[in-house]
Amino acid sequence: MAMAEEPELTQEQVYDICAKYMNEEHLAFVQKAYDFAAYVHKDQLRKSGEPYIIHPIQVAGILAQLNMDPATVASGYLHDVVEDTKVTLGDINELFGRDVAVIVDGLTKLSKVKYVAHKDELAENHRKMLIAMAKDLRVIMVKLADRLHNMRTLMHMPPDKQRRIAQETLDIFAPLADRLGISTIKWELEDLSLRYLNPQQYHRIASLMNSKRSEREQYIQSAITDIKRGLADLHIEYEIYGRPKHIYSIYKKMRDKHKQFDELYDLLAVRVITKSIKDCYAVLGAIHTEWKPMPGRFKDYIAMPKANMYQSIHTTVIGPEGKPLEVQIRTEEMHQVAEYGVAAHWAYKEGQTSEVQYDAAGKKLDLFREILEIGDESTDAHDFMKSVTGDVFTDRVYVFTPKGEVYELAKGSNTLDFAYMVHTEVGNHTVGAKVNGKIVPLTYQLKNGDIVEMLTASNSQPSRDWINQVFTSRARNKIRRYFKQADKGENAEKGRDMLEHQLLDMGLHPGDFLTGAPLKTALNRFNFNTEDELMSAIGYGELTAQVVANRLTEQQRHAKEEQDQRDREREILESNQKVTTVAKERKQPHAGQSVTDDGIIIEGVDNLLVHLAKCCLPVPGDEIVGYVTKGRGVTIHRADCPNITAHPEEANRLLEVHWQSKTDQNQSFNADLEIYGYNRNGLLNEVLQVLNAQTKNLNNINGRVDHDKMADIHVTVGINNLAHLERIMEAIKNVPDIYEVKRTNG
Repeated sequence: MAMAEEPELTQEQVYDICAKYMNEEHLAFVQKAYDFAAYVHKDQLRKSGEPYIIHPIQVAGILAQLNMDPATVASGYLHDVVEDTKVTLGDINELFGRDVAVIVDGLTKLSKVKYVAHKDELAENHRKMLIAMAKDLRVIMVKLADRLHNMRTLMHMPPDKQRRIAQETLDIFAPLADRLGISTIKWELEDLSLRYLNPQQYHRIASLMNSKRSEREQYIQSAITDIKRGLADLHIEYEIYGRPKHIYSIYKKMRDKHKQFDELYDLLAVRVITKSIKDCYAVLGAIHTEWKPMPGRFKDYIAMPKANMYQSIHTTVIGPEGKPLEVQIRTEEMHQVAEYGVAAHWAYKEGQTSEVQYDAAGKKLDLFREILEIGDESTDAHDFMKSVTGDVFTDRVYVFTPKGEVYELAKGSNTLDFAYMVHTEVGNHTVGAKVNGKIVPLTYQLKNGDIVEMLTASNSQPSRDWINQVFTSRARNKIRRYFKQADKGENAEKGRDMLEHQLLDMGLHPGDFLTGAPLKTALNRFNFNTEDELMSAIGYGELTAQVVANRLTEQQRHAKEEQDQRDREREILESNQKVTTVAKERKQPHAGQSVTDDGIIIEGVDNLLVHLAKCCLPVPGDEIVGYVTKGRGVTIHRADCPNITAHPEEANRLLEVHWQSKTDQNQSFNADLEIYGYNRNGLLNEVLQVLNAQTKNLNNINGRVDHDKMADIHVTVGINNLAHLERIMEAIKNVPDIYEVKRTNG
């Protein structure tokens, strides 16, 4: 079940992979899904210019390499057809059955619903996908395969999309793969994300790894030879090899422990694969006999598996040459789970239904229960995603009840978080806590291995202070829900009063908006069933009166804005201004033109107030355009300014403007630059020296250094024209360890 090293597979290769574990009936089903996808996607291309069907083939191929069942592999081919073609979910259900339709539905974005902003749409998509995943694990298997291939081909996207998709992958999909135990996908997603989010560090670590590779491999080979000698007397079957660390794990260790590459000793580890658990402990004994174990560096995940079902023994010993050596010991079955996680338990087996496989795997993962609970308790998609990323996709701690039951919580959780995880009623009636037999504060931060006992009383109730004391969003939401229910009537009355005052302050009559279509729109937007629920949310502070008032009056405000826009356009058109294309430079002005103090010629207009736009800071040499604003004259923008290009419908407000062919060389224009580089000693001083040599006017400078020691410096310099600016940028680029210099939009 090894993942292919070559990312691009042909349909024939995917079919051959399926043929190794599927019967003829299932093979025909998978082939039918491919044929259908190839037909409906036949006229579509990817950003790279390749036929779109290549993407579904790769997704299905990744799933086949994981030995997923026929419905899941078929869904890999079909996962985009509802979103990107005229095919409906009803068509999928009729042609391929309910299982495939459920998976495809869970993956289909809510593209037909209109949202206020892109981030709202993204959060809603994620919520739908994660809740669908919690109901059917196969949804996330297809989504992870889809995201993995998208990340492999991310070079075809614009840089801003690359960073957004990479960050989303690091925040959501890599942690998902980790919680499902699929390390083969997790590591690749993390490495690819780092490549686009921090390319300098990615390539720096990759280069350093290559330069020291032979030295490290020689050391590992020496350690393997010594281990084999120590295991000879055991007379057991085993496999042993060196395991390189992934780039992202090295980057994370450098960042979190504030260490340089040369200070890390565990860039390679030794892994021993045995036939039985008994052999694992025999190998451990032999290794500890050969070398002294390092204190605090032993973990037995066989006796206490991780929540994602991972099992292995980890130990770090003082190995050859007195250097620390990490050794991992596990059985062959544990190794399959370590590499493929839940997919190893849920891989297709002849004669076993998907439901049986799903139940077997799902019962071992609290992840699903957590996501469904958060979905019930969250007020909106953003709240849901904040809770999931904060509570579910974080480092974990494992604690015990006095009866020996194991609970897994987000690292940083306290005893109150534990109480609400056990049960809402336990949390609501908590009066104290014992950890390891001793009374502790409710804010005591839990550690791995703690034995936690909650003390309760039937007549006790939560304190409002608890909202700020708990660590997890899940506990916080449960406490808020308690007080919302307890104070519902009072909150509703208070909220209604606040909302009416807000509408009156806006010069509007509350009776016009707290009824009919405006109220219904607000209820739908904020996911409330009744007016009292909405008012109670305002009174409690879950929503602000201003936000709700804006939603209630949205339609009226939009209508007014549209009317104002039409009035402005009519004014521009009635003034008979000449509107033509822009040019870089023109001759000196003639009759019918006006010239500003900045040396800008305006066609067909006299005596207008003119100023340079602060959003893009145009300088002589830039292509420019004038924008007419009622009561403010003409604002001069760069022709590529987003505030101009984003509104093509306002072309009738634009005037032809250009610089005089000869501008005053003593005149200074501001330009903003962003400088990005590695923060070594003396870097800022060298940048300042270059700037002082190139310009007399250094008007502003500020910067910051992130945890990766990368410097981000912003400067505002005075320049004569575009050529002068380009000379300055080239000079800065020549400073060692400067990676990028770019002009910003002000």
